[in-house]
Amino acid sequence: MPHYFDRAPAAPSRPGRVELVLPDWTAHLATDRGVFSASGIDAGTIELLKAAGPPPPAGSHLLDLGCGYGPIALTLAHRHPECTVCAVDVNERALELTRTNAAALGIANLVTGDPPDDVRFAQIWSNPPIRIGKAALHDLLATWLARLAPGGEARLVVQKHLGSDSLAEWLRSTGYLVERTGSRKGYRLLRVTR
Repeated sequence: MPHYFDRAPAAPSRPGRVELVLPDWTAHLATDRGVFSASGIDAGTIELLKAAGPPPPAGSHLLDLGCGYGPIALTLAHRHPECTVCAVDVNERALELTRTNAAALGIANLVTGDPPDDVRFAQIWSNPPIRIGKAALHDLLATWLARLAPGGEARLVVQKHLGSDSLAEWLRSTGYLVERTGSRKGYRLLRVTR
């Protein structure tokens, strides 16, 4: 069975468009089958973006981990043009859509694909791919959270019934400070720091 976390989605292409509506920005985004939340912006993503948080330092790097077709990365790049936003995803179709959407919106401070190993992030944003399984999710988060810059933070959104509380406990057990900054519409918003 094909999944949005496959490198090359088996689902035949069926391009579509969705509208991202936030209090400070509206964008129309290209999407396609075989990517996360292809038929509309995920409710958790909307809640994460509405919660925003403090602005990052000018000139810093931000990361959208599991970018899909780019709603988080594009919003961060729009809000913080003085920063570089890195959008990563295993799904090649998703990365191509993120590039297409950035070009269509005239966003130039967004790059896709794995950044160089020495890049550290002031902020990591993610609606993490819970459905890849606990072990794979823990490996993914451990790898990228280790790249937080000193004083950096991660902002995560996880559905309550998909294990948000157990994920928060695991993060604490690995040495991170985890604060629940909100609980909206069945989603937990987590702030993770060293």
